[in-house]
Amino acid sequence: MTLRREAFLDHVRERGEYESLKEAERASRVVLALLGAHLVGEVRAQLAARLPEEFALILLNPLQSAEPLPPERFVRATAAWIEGATSQTAAWDVSAVLSTVADAVGEDLLQEILLQLPYGYDLLFGHPQPT
Repeated sequence: MTLRREAFLDHVRERGEYESLKEAERASRVVLALLGAHLVGEVRAQLAARLPEEFALILLNPLQSAEPLPPERFVRATAAWIEGATSQTAAWDVSAVLSTVADAVGEDLLQEILLQLPYGYDLLFGHPQPT
């Protein structure tokens, strides 16, 4: 099921404790663009199908990544793309967006997503995996 744009942004705004939907949208755009660079094939397409169209397009037309970024570098890359962000605020942004994504996709697709990402992304999605 696809989330409506407003519902998606409301969840991100609430989780990120943003004052406005504009802040939630900015974080969502950056995080999903970076995430899209790490996912391929059917997994990326399935995730896009569950996102609002605007964010699905961002995910499907990602920034280019030469290699998969470990979680810490993913957060630093997010900070680099958000004006005025620090690693701490970017971690908050990433968590707000990716935990909303995790809830939208369900456990099965989340597991497929995590298989394509370096170790440690489960924490960014707010779904720690057993070791």
